[in-house]
Amino acid sequence: MVPDWEEKLRFIPEGTGVYIFKDAGGRVLYVGKAVNLRHRVRSYFQGGTRHPARIAAMVGRAAEVDWLATDSEVEALVLECNLIKRHRPPYNICLRDDKTYPYLKVTVQEEFPRVAITRRVVRDGSRYYGPYTDVGAVRETLQLLRKLFPFRTCKEKVPGSRARPCLNYHIGRCPGPCAGLVDKEAYRAAVEEVCLFLEGRREELLRGLERKMRQAAARLDFERAALYRDQLQAVRRVLEQQRVDLPRLGDLDAVGVALAEDRACAVVLVVRGGRVIAGGHHVLERTGDAPASEVLAAFLKQYYSGVDFVPKTVLLPEAPGEEAGVIAAWLGRRRGGPVELVVPRRGARRRVVDMAAENARLMLAGHLADEEARRIRADAALAELAGALGLAQPPARLECYDVSGLHGEHVVASMVVLEGGNLRPSEYRRFNVRAPGPDDYAAMAEVIRRRFERARQERELLATGQLSSKEARFHRLPDLVVVDGGRGQLAAARQAMVEAGFGHIPACGLAKGEERLYLPDRQAPLALPPDSPALLLLRRLRDEAHRFAVSQHRRRREKAGLASLLAEVEGVGAKRRRALLRAFGSLEAMRAASVEELAAVPGMTRRAAEALHAFLKGGAAGGGPLRSGNRSGGNQDLHGPG
Repeated sequence: MVPDWEEKLRFIPEGTGVYIFKDAGGRVLYVGKAVNLRHRVRSYFQGGTRHPARIAAMVGRAAEVDWLATDSEVEALVLECNLIKRHRPPYNICLRDDKTYPYLKVTVQEEFPRVAITRRVVRDGSRYYGPYTDVGAVRETLQLLRKLFPFRTCKEKVPGSRARPCLNYHIGRCPGPCAGLVDKEAYRAAVEEVCLFLEGRREELLRGLERKMRQAAARLDFERAALYRDQLQAVRRVLEQQRVDLPRLGDLDAVGVALAEDRACAVVLVVRGGRVIAGGHHVLERTGDAPASEVLAAFLKQYYSGVDFVPKTVLLPEAPGEEAGVIAAWLGRRRGGPVELVVPRRGARRRVVDMAAENARLMLAGHLADEEARRIRADAALAELAGALGLAQPPARLECYDVSGLHGEHVVASMVVLEGGNLRPSEYRRFNVRAPGPDDYAAMAEVIRRRFERARQERELLATGQLSSKEARFHRLPDLVVVDGGRGQLAAARQAMVEAGFGHIPACGLAKGEERLYLPDRQAPLALPPDSPALLLLRRLRDEAHRFAVSQHRRRREKAGLASLLAEVEGVGAKRRRALLRAFGSLEAMRAASVEELAAVPGMTRRAAEALHAFLKGGAAGGGPLRSGNRSGGNQDLHGPG
């Protein structure tokens, strides 16, 4: 054992908890849980122990280890899942980031709930169904639900405040809570039927509709009975269309896993009432040489930490290693009842697991084939681009820059990276522009200058050993710089690159609309064919830079407005505003937080949290304690170093 590690490991307790390996720069490399923290962490450094290649590489990079003790192994598993989701450690088996997957969100915490598509899961009291891999199917489901169980989609803050309902009411897509045309109990009963449908509890839903139809008929309310009859028939038709010819298996999930190269694919078949009602696939990355049981355990922990409904039975192709018991206990806690992990050997249940495994194999094969096809297309596009620009070889790394602002306010810029033909979001960078006024040329010059001056400084520090490559953010240089704009933006960027000492790096500009390439040594712009792979690649890169810049500009405007609003709350100063914005990010999330959650933000006190909670619940227009004196904006608190 390395002497330094001997000293570090002396103070690790022997109890249950989570351990976190970090590199010299403090980046989280790996998160694990253990029944005995000291024994588990020591096992990584014992001589003669053969680790998988992925773990051996992690140990070679690790410079420190942190730990967090827990009261039970289930709590350790929950903490492990949360830390993996937050840090995305490079040596953990990770589900491909599912933040962009669509969910169906039912806002059950509202007086008159809504159903909507979202790509963000926040703890606001809503129920989330998903994630789904096909947004088109989600939209079709939402349209179907609005036909079967009309509900509101508007964002009216105070239902019943409108004098007359909107068009959705008149076409039968909304019962009109905004105009007070439906009582709360009846509306919420309809929303519960939506939840039953989404959870696959179809038989319960059918029985409820039939009971309401008979009750309405018994009251001689034949018009309402006819509505329930039509709704019942529509739901039955949908269920018949969705039915898969399988024996009646009850409610369960069947999981199948396939591994190839450094990837894995897991498929979950959702079976409710003997019907396969959904089947989503999920790609796992950085699996390395991990056995299938380890991959399966990693998938179960990450997948079920993001779903609201857990069935009482989960069918698996094999046991998820030594963690099977704790995973089952954790799922039982999430479900509110016992959950059984079953590895069927024969019969109908085994056939369902085999079906999931075969789907996983096909999905993974298609995923790898798509990756290879994208690589071939990218290589061809980069080769064509090199020929068009007169480069000696295809550029391996491209950086594209865009500036976004509104009349010179909250001006930001983005740097996005394309490497090996693929976008690299981890390499993206944002800049808060310091140049005053609406001057795109000056803003572009400032951003390029700052980027390459940082590169020069970091390379000097790296050469003298004062900076590690893990701490450096700008030391890698592009083979081609692309700016979003025409001749003016390109000239400003080139001048800044020359001043920073990097004038030898090629650069070009891609103007919107006309889609012409501007080069420093050409008077006339270069026109590539509209279907040119090189042009399509540049447009993809340019559009991504524009999207990234606009999203940052929008966030700065929203935070500036939110900071101005928070400035009115007594006891919430500039430092606390910044901490609140970092912790919650939006007014909606802050309003949904409890006093305890607000008080837990670094720098907040219980008194300030109560004042803020009262203010937010009272709304911006009234209620809540206000700061005495002149109202002050919070924009000055939002300018970081860039």
